[in-house]
Amino acid sequence: MNNITNCMTIIRAADADDAEEICAVCSEDLGYPCEVSLVRTKLLNLDRSREEVFAAFIGGKAVGFVHIEKYDVIYFETMANILGLAVKDCFRRKGVAKELMRAAEKWAIDKDIGLIRLNSGSARTGAHKFYKAVGYTADKQQMHFTKRLTKELNP
Repeated sequence: MNNITNCMTIIRAADADDAEEICAVCSEDLGYPCEVSLVRTKLLNLDRSREEVFAAFIGGKAVGFVHIEKYDVIYFETMANILGLAVKDCFRRKGVAKELMRAAEKWAIDKDIGLIRLNSGSARTGAHKFYKAVGYTADKQQMHFTKRLTKELNP
């Protein structure tokens, strides 16, 4: 097991060279299997005027990340939206996620955004406790719907 007490956590904007380690965190710790090439392409193509990915590094290795974007709807003030937050299991409850959220919050403040929203799956009760501990409140429950699209329109 890694020992965070002997290593300093460094938070910085992620780049394409971090793709392999971020992909591992997504697959192993967030539960979303992905391809390194996809993560690399996504990192290369970030629109940094409206989104950012911050990664946490310990001992030179990425151990977590947060993806934040500017979120605009016509019926509410501009918000920031946390698209994903994940930390390797062996580094949880050691302040890494809190530092990542601080980086995301600072990004939002620097963009003159005063509200952050995020969604968290109903089964992620540990994450819910974390979000409450760092000042977030649950304001509603929602259903999450997806639909796989094809090039042919379904009647």
